Amino acid sequence: MGDNKKVGVIIGGSGLIGGTLLHYFKKNASGTVDIYAPNSKKLSLREPEDIHLYLDKWRPDFIINTAIASLDSDPQLALEVNYLGGIHLAKKAMELRVPYIYVSSAATQPLGENLAESEMLELTADLSNYAKSKLMTELTLDHLHKTQGLDYSTIRLSIVYGKHDHKIQGFHRMLFTIMSGAMPFLFTKPGVMHSYSNARKLPFFVHHVLSHRREFTGKTINFVDRSPVELAQLVLTIKNYLELSRPRGIYIPRLVAGLGKKCVEGVIKGLAGIGVEARMPAELMFLDNCYQTQTLSCKQLEASSFEDPYPEETVFTALPELIQYYLTRWEHLNLVSEYNKEFFDPNRRAEQFLNSPREYLNAICSGAEDPFTMASDPCQKE
Repeated sequence: MGDNKKVGVIIGGSGLIGGTLLHYFKKNASGTVDIYAPNSKKLSLREPEDIHLYLDKWRPDFIINTAIASLDSDPQLALEVNYLGGIHLAKKAMELRVPYIYVSSAATQPLGENLAESEMLELTADLSNYAKSKLMTELTLDHLHKTQGLDYSTIRLSIVYGKHDHKIQGFHRMLFTIMSGAMPFLFTKPGVMHSYSNARKLPFFVHHVLSHRREFTGKTINFVDRSPVELAQLVLTIKNYLELSRPRGIYIPRLVAGLGKKCVEGVIKGLAGIGVEARMPAELMFLDNCYQTQTLSCKQLEASSFEDPYPEETVFTALPELIQYYLTRWEHLNLVSEYNKEFFDPNRRAEQFLNSPREYLNAICSGAEDPFTMASDPCQKE
């Protein structure tokens, strides 16, 4: 590049993590980095030729891979996108002699408390397609580093929270379930703890890792908040913020929850037989995790040279802003109907549109209303 800017490529830029990274680099590093995030039409991880052509065209100085196939993908898609695609990217990074940042998941680790980065699941056939593909990628990257000199870092996330998750998955699936009134009781047991990863903090760490390759090359880092959280406490806190009557503080045993899941699966199959399409949330593959503790150690992260930009921020302190953002977004999309509160619309445009469309139309046409001076809407903020 003639202006000496670095070039970066983010794979998976449409997701929560990829989109957050893309926004960060465009906002905070636009003077030093040109960042690209090709969609699947420009670069499909299932097509090695796409990877070579795109990366040969832009010759990036670093590659970040946040892409995953859908959690409930079949074995072939999980294999081709999560594993083979990720390894093709790594080999291209070796060819270009650039760092490769891989965003992985706590699904590669066993259940338990204060798990170090080295504590990983055994690779067996009975793992879910998602866990198996992520684990195989981590193991292969380590092998390529030791045998062929791949300059890589794996950043392992646990339960991710943050704004702009437009696919409603993970933590935000739980938030949506509570907000929509679809969680009558607590599907967990007392004392079950999990680690959480802050999407807002992650781009600062990725940028730091890229700037300190000697310290982080060949390393896997658990990127999680310092303190784990009890699942029941988090659910009840969300309930209290929303001033809802449920979920009630009654714990549903794992066996009962499993039977309920099977019943719903049977109903869905029956609906398919009469042409009605319905799907179980893919996150239900992690139902066992709701009844067992998994917390990740952040000792290696805290011992590194990285300084947390928001040291006091946790999933609890972020809840009010997250609830306001997602409640407003899901109300606008008519995804939650339990609330009949005023829209987040200080100028009352939505109310006029709903109840007095002719008056509002006349106001726009006469110039009495300017449609371009819109009220602040958290769904539009970056």
